[in-house]
Amino acid sequence: MQRLTALKAEIEPVNHLIAKAEDIGILLELAEEDDTEIIAEMEGGLKELEQCIDESELSSFLSGKHDQSDAILTVHAGAGGTESCDWAEMLLRMYLRWAEKRGYGMELTDITPGDGAGIRSATIMINGFNAFGHLKCERGVHRLVRISPFDAAKRRHTSFASVEVIPQVEEEMEVNINSDDLRIDTYRAAGAGGQHVNKTDSAVRITHLPTGTVAQCQSERSQHQNRETAIRILKARLYERQREEKERELAEVRGQQKEIAWGSQIRSYVFHPYSLIKDHRTGEEAGNVQAIMDGDLDRFIWAYLKQQSEA
Repeated sequence: MQRLTALKAEIEPVNHLIAKAEDIGILLELAEEDDTEIIAEMEGGLKELEQCIDESELSSFLSGKHDQSDAILTVHAGAGGTESCDWAEMLLRMYLRWAEKRGYGMELTDITPGDGAGIRSATIMINGFNAFGHLKCERGVHRLVRISPFDAAKRRHTSFASVEVIPQVEEEMEVNINSDDLRIDTYRAAGAGGQHVNKTDSAVRITHLPTGTVAQCQSERSQHQNRETAIRILKARLYERQREEKERELAEVRGQQKEIAWGSQIRSYVFHPYSLIKDHRTGEEAGNVQAIMDGDLDRFIWAYLKQQSEA
């Protein structure tokens, strides 16, 4: 069923493109009669067709082993106290809005509130075709420059938050976990209050002792359900750890060195003294800050994927 879904996701856009092109061909024949309404309709159809072609081109860049997988995205606030915690929450909202625009399923599995405002960290599972392929472009440090709403003197502050993205591990993937290597702790879920905060210690934190890898979940009321979700996240993180270790070993054998960027910073979001968002890897820029923070991330994702495909 997963293979069938993947094939449908590849074929249906092509069929849509063919149908759209045929419709424009018919309009082109009718437009020879100089009908201004038909010409306007045809121009609109051409713009829509161009957008569909861009989408198809983007999908062709997603050929990695796990690009079609669901994604697990975690946001961590950097140093900077309340300001960084607020920035981390803004990024979380941005990714939730992006996933909503694409029709992806979302589940907030864990969140640690900040002191006073924002969040110290949060993990969301984003389910949809090519979710990981798109979101892997967002891994790294994100920098914010703005007038802090928490500073009575209205000074400009720079804040950092990191984004971690890993694919959800399929059951058939080999990730060997010895139960003796796990420490499982339960605690009461954190949150803003109300019905979403459990009255019992149903939240689960699992620590893989040999590596120190931690996964936790508090989104479900059942401790059993939280444990299952935490295990899935732990497997995904251990798989990603294995993959990174293999890459490092290959790099050492080949004598390759990765470029070291300042602070691992991938993108800057400047709210003051001007409005600009710039991706430092691709040079892609956007002046409409509010639109980007509302989830219009595709221009940055496309630019990165295209750059990687040409590398």
